This record gives sequence, C-alpha cells and structure tokens, in this order.
Amino acid sequence: MTSRQTTRGKRRIGVVTTSRADYSHLYWPLRELDDHPNVELGVFALGPHLSPAFGATIAEIERDGFPIQARIECLLSSDTDTGMAKTIGLAMLGLADALTAWRPDLLLLIADRYEMLAPAATALALRIPMAHIEGGEVTQGAIDDAVRNALTKLAHIHFTSTETARRRVIAMGEEPWRVHRAGAPSLDHLRRSTLLTRSALQDRLGLAFAAPTLLAAWHPVTLLRDTNAEAEALFAALASAPGQLIFVYPNADAGSHALIERTRALAATRAQTHLFVNLDAVTYWSLLGQADALIGNSSSGIMEAASFALPVVNVGIRQQGRERASNVIDVPADLTAIRRAIKRALSREFRNGLVGMANPYGEGTAAATIAAVLTSFPLQGLLIKAPVPIAAQTEA
Repeated sequence: MTSRQTTRGKRRIGVVTTSRADYSHLYWPLRELDDHPNVELGVFALGPHLSPAFGATIAEIERDGFPIQARIECLLSSDTDTGMAKTIGLAMLGLADALTAWRPDLLLLIADRYEMLAPAATALALRIPMAHIEGGEVTQGAIDDAVRNALTKLAHIHFTSTETARRRVIAMGEEPWRVHRAGAPSLDHLRRSTLLTRSALQDRLGLAFAAPTLLAAWHPVTLLRDTNAEAEALFAALASAPGQLIFVYPNADAGSHALIERTRALAATRAQTHLFVNLDAVTYWSLLGQADALIGNSSSGIMEAASFALPVVNVGIRQQGRERASNVIDVPADLTAIRRAIKRALSREFRNGLVGMANPYGEGTAAATIAAVLTSFPLQGLLIKAPVPIAAQTEA
C-alpha cells in the first residue's frame, strides 16, 4: 500500500474510456469498483465520447452516475490517419494535466483503440501503475493489434478474455503472477443486465422487425492504406441482401466519415434500412438477441454474438487471427462470397447447428474478477518487472 493511499484510506483507481464500444465493456467493472467501500473511482472520458458526431456518449456515463474526473477534448474533425495521430498527441496533453492533478494508485485501460496509447504513455511518465483488459488477442488486419501489444508491455496487471490470450501475454514476457484470465467483461451484460424484450426493443428503436433482420457493423480497416478498400464488396452485398437492415455507426477512425456518408446513401435507396448513430450496451445486446444475422467486421461479431448463437458473416481481414466460435463464417471482401455467406447464415440448417454452442470469451463473470484483483493486488514494487529469462547459448 502506498503512503498516499494510506493517508487517504482508499485505493484511488482511474479508468479510461474513449467511446461507446469500450464503455459497454467497462460498465460492470466500473459498477463493481464504484460500489467498493475501499475504492475512490475516477473516470477519464475522451475522444468520441465528447463528439456530437458520434453521439456525445459522455451523457450515458453521466446518466449511469459514475464520477467523471476529467473530460479530455482531443478528437479532431478529420477523416485521415494524420488526424488519428494528432488526436493521440492532443489526448496526451490533456491527460498529463488531468492525471497529475488526480494521481490514481492504478490506471485501468482496455482493449486496443489507438487513443489508448495516450493514457498509457502519460501514465508511464508519471509512474502510475497500469492494468489492462483484453490483451493477448490477435487482429492482424488492424493497427489495433500493435496498439494492444504495446499496451500489454506497458501494463503491470493483465486481464485476458481467454486462456489462449493469457498464455500469449505470458509468452510476450509478462510474469505469470501478473496475468489473470477473467473473460470478456462485455459478457457480464448477459448475466447482470436486463435485456429488452422484442416488443420493448422495437419501441426503443422505433421500428418493427421484419424477417430476416440483418445487423450490420462495419469499421475502417486501419492497416490498409485505403481504410475503406474492402467496403465496396460489403455495400454491394448489403444493397441486394434480403429483408431488413439495421446499420450502426463505425468507429472514429480514418475513413469513418466516408463510411457514414456511404451508409446514409444506402439507407436512402434501400427499403427497410435503418441507421443508428449510437446504441447503448443494453440496446445493442438486446438487438444481438433478436437479429437473424450480423454482417461486417466488428469485434462484437466475434466476442459477443456467440453468447446468442447468432450467425455472423465476418468480412475481410480486420478480425483475422482472433479466436472465434462456430457461429462465425469468415469470407474475403468479395461480393459473391459475401452473398453466399449471408444465404448460409440465414439457413435453418446453419442456425440449428449452433444450438448449445459455448462462447470462448467467458461466462459473464469478468467484472467481479477484475474488481477483486484491482482492490487487493499489492502495489509495492509493481512498477518493476523481471526480465525475460534467456536460455544459455552454447558456442559452436
């Protein structure tokens, strides 16, 4: 226990959230920490959370009652990789002041968004120990992969979603006692949140479901020079796809503005197409339970959809290398391949084959594990990592 913590009597834990996506994963860990009698919680909200263009989701955090320690304006109104790079710099400037003013004993980060490099670098300079959720996973088609690995090496406590991910973090040189398999915290919504009934969900969305209902979630492929190079085949397939189409906004990455305009154009010309800027976690989870298939390249198709045995057509390279369950049909960004995969996903035979399937990302108990470790883990000496043992080499 640090002298600062002893003086205060509570462990001060900061949590960084940048968007609707990571906030939906962090909700239940935040709830556990906020309810803990020996924790002083502070939320640092930045990036898309403060952007009206992406739904100003800071309001959701406010409604949930979590203590917001700082609001960091940093997201440029840009659609380029240069804008992404400058956003990191602006975030670091804001976080340097915010974290200096309210120095947490631990800083909790999650996943792989490029904005997370800013709090990690800032905390490193300020000698603030870091915990990281969802390290050890693989997404070869996005810069998220490199970001995630960088965060893993900068962090001092790790919470992985799968046992394979835990072994991968240890293989990266992290000491086993630092690495905990918790499961994906987003799955806690399945056990602990009250999902909407079909009727209530239709009222919330302002539409009536029509069979088949396809949920589309597509994001820029940030490892490609043209981040929307794979979008052509997807949008062509969706234009002729059967039934109702529900589209959600992409992440705030290079190329997202162009994707939004393209989605609006599709909605204007295709019947029964609906576009939503932002869906809160419970609404989105409820939609996963009511849709007939999910089409796109979102991690939600890999991590969360399996809990509903929801067929997923995963298009292109963005999620390449990630563990997946039997509900995922992987296809290249090719019009014919996508059309065939949608037809297969909607078939009775494929859906029946998913009955009783398990989700490799956990059982919905991650938040309790994360909170238990963060509130009890010894902080003394946490910043000092042991070097990776190197096998002795014999000269030829």
